[in-house]
Amino acid sequence: MNVITQLSPEAQYLHRHLTEPGIGYPDPWPDASRLTAADLGHLLPLAYRTRGTGPAFSMRYAVENEVKQRQPEFTPESCLALYEALAAGLDRRRWADVCLAAGALLRCPGGAPQAELAGIARALTEFMVAHSRFEEPYALLAVAGVAGMDERGKPMDEPQGSLAVAERDVVLGLDPVGRALVAEVGPRSYGSPPELPGVWERLAALTPYAEFARSALEAAEARLAAIHAGELPYRADKAFTAAEVPALGRAARLALHSDAPWLPELLGSLLARVAVAPTKAKTLPSQALLFELGRAVGRFPTPEAVTALRAARAATRHAGVVKQLDRMIKKAEPGLADRVEVAFRMPDLGFASGGRLEVALGEHTAVVSPGAGGEFELGWWQGGKALKSVPAAVRREHPEEVKRLRELVKQVRRQVTTLCRALEAGFAGEMSWPYETWRERVAGHPIAGTVAARLIWEVETAPGEWQALPPAFTPGSGPAATDGPAATDGPAATDGPAAPGECAAADGPAAPDGRRVRLWHPARAAAGEVARWREAVTEGRVRQPFKQAFREVYPLTPAEEETAAYSNRYAAHIVDYRRLYAMFRSRNWESRMLGPWDGGDTDAATRVLAEGRWRVSFHHDYLYDEPGEYASTDQVRFHRRGDEGAWREAPLAEVPPLVFSEAMRDVDLFVAVTSIAADPAWADRGHDRHLAYWRDTSAGPLQPSGEVRRDALARLLPRTAIGARCTLTDRFLVVRGDLRTYKIHVGSGNVLMDPGDVYLCIVPERRRDERLFLPFEDDDRLALILSKALLLARDTEITDESILRQIKGGS
Repeated sequence: MNVITQLSPEAQYLHRHLTEPGIGYPDPWPDASRLTAADLGHLLPLAYRTRGTGPAFSMRYAVENEVKQRQPEFTPESCLALYEALAAGLDRRRWADVCLAAGALLRCPGGAPQAELAGIARALTEFMVAHSRFEEPYALLAVAGVAGMDERGKPMDEPQGSLAVAERDVVLGLDPVGRALVAEVGPRSYGSPPELPGVWERLAALTPYAEFARSALEAAEARLAAIHAGELPYRADKAFTAAEVPALGRAARLALHSDAPWLPELLGSLLARVAVAPTKAKTLPSQALLFELGRAVGRFPTPEAVTALRAARAATRHAGVVKQLDRMIKKAEPGLADRVEVAFRMPDLGFASGGRLEVALGEHTAVVSPGAGGEFELGWWQGGKALKSVPAAVRREHPEEVKRLRELVKQVRRQVTTLCRALEAGFAGEMSWPYETWRERVAGHPIAGTVAARLIWEVETAPGEWQALPPAFTPGSGPAATDGPAATDGPAATDGPAAPGECAAADGPAAPDGRRVRLWHPARAAAGEVARWREAVTEGRVRQPFKQAFREVYPLTPAEEETAAYSNRYAAHIVDYRRLYAMFRSRNWESRMLGPWDGGDTDAATRVLAEGRWRVSFHHDYLYDEPGEYASTDQVRFHRRGDEGAWREAPLAEVPPLVFSEAMRDVDLFVAVTSIAADPAWADRGHDRHLAYWRDTSAGPLQPSGEVRRDALARLLPRTAIGARCTLTDRFLVVRGDLRTYKIHVGSGNVLMDPGDVYLCIVPERRRDERLFLPFEDDDRLALILSKALLLARDTEITDESILRQIKGGS
């Protein structure tokens, strides 16, 4: 059969324009996104041969651009054609993309015709070596292997015992496909397709390389141990060469991907020693290796690896390194949600049920347990009496034990933070776990159980049918920070008010073997059920580790159904650009910096959700003519990843509800925090260009985040001393003071005074009032509004002159 007739119509169209350059520009323009993987494998050799300008070159660009985003698939014939295209014109190009040649060996399901490729591979290898083109050394070794050559390429200028030389020696012992696998995870050319799915599994199956990975990491740890022991001289950032760092990064990624049982202890020691100098200097043995290991943990996180990275962050003395590690940790922790098999693994550290650890030190007892807000704290007791600080006798007689306990508290807090971020990140992917795994590693775990007890869970009672488990919390039963030694084990997993719906049975719904457990999400519940859970959380004074009962929900709106492909819900806002960019990074969105330079006018920040299946993009533009650094917001769009790896734009109606809701929740957060409407002092800075926007938005209709905040206020205020002075309208909390009546906008937190809606500027304090009970941790705006309400309800007691002048001033 003619190969051309086997191609898709779009590929036949492109084939003609690549092979008949004189036919002019196509009309209509071909849609390269419709090409199949086999189409790309056939067209790539033709594109690589295309020269010059005009429509044929445009077709070449379209094909190569698709290859960079997707996975081409080669037949033996198209693989041979690619090698021939790479070899053609070598004297003119002075280079060949050997990464494409090596990658084709892995993307040819029928097996690459190595015998037919051998002669061409030899010509490619000899040319690249003669012209010192060693940018992708392992791809070149793969091509040399096809030629039957053991060409080592450029001699490595490495010291004796170099781990980079050891890696290359291992690669030289592999067959061409094995070498291509290493090249796939090594330095690659700009035109290479995305990393091949399953490449790490295939690489782990190569025993010689897997053994190298372990031996290389052990050798690196031994070298650092010798530096810290003074057996090797210390030179800042010189412990490893530039070639060794990526080799160790590949070794770490392989071990992390395989979840090697020997890795946690080794990686913990390696990170601890590479993060700090053996002297008191602020430098470290190898900043490059520390960051490379951090990126490896971000790619394949495990709880132990993230904990070790956090410990390295706490140990290092270099301020710039701390900031980089913070970013890496924030990226790694949500990634645990995509690794269900490892996400819940957490050591118990000697804690008993209920998250309690007691250590007797003479006449005193140290107690580590969750405090009123759920965060682990260290307390001291003598008999049945709680002490305010470390007893002098304990400080004097047991200084090392006091230090150990303080470090233990930090370690437990780090573990809890990692677990919470992983759990929350799993919402969009609708993650669930086997009931037995959840019961053993979460609900029944002495530390993780303290987190699980403050969350709402549901179990699969039949295929596709889910039922909420009874809550672990009861009214007024938040974890007590003052329990002394020998206190009872925390709340039982089945105590508490009857859960909404059919969950009143004392032991909860049955969970037969093989059924799964997942976090409850309000988007999957009826309004009445959501209201009952919110009341249970508030009544029980349960501070959830992240918003769950009060989590915002973002259903598709009629306007979005009409636009179909994009949402304008958060368009046309004026935001503080620097804060917006910082929030992108803190929430794991990818974005390039905008500014007054070429190409710095617009961008689309992106985040990948649901185990890599969906991508959201938030478009925004730089405002050049503003006196500060501001941006305007625009559309939100969604893309689905196809089977071949390409991103394809999806109509909003096809986006899973939880993916849409969680993505829009982030966008709402970005706008709410960075909008100039949230800046109480913005109107006084002389910027009048967008004053109308500021006035309208700072007192405008509430977004879902504001609606949830209003609901929380409705439940919290009656339980406060100022409840009788407060009234909630559709968008304001109205507070009756003795001097005036105040309207606090529930969205922005801005305050207007009656009569006349006179603006009142109150600059918030940096510290939150810890006396305020909040049912969740991640809403500073709610705490701000409550603080303002408490202040203004007693306006005759205000001592701040700047506030008093405004209150007592005229309309």
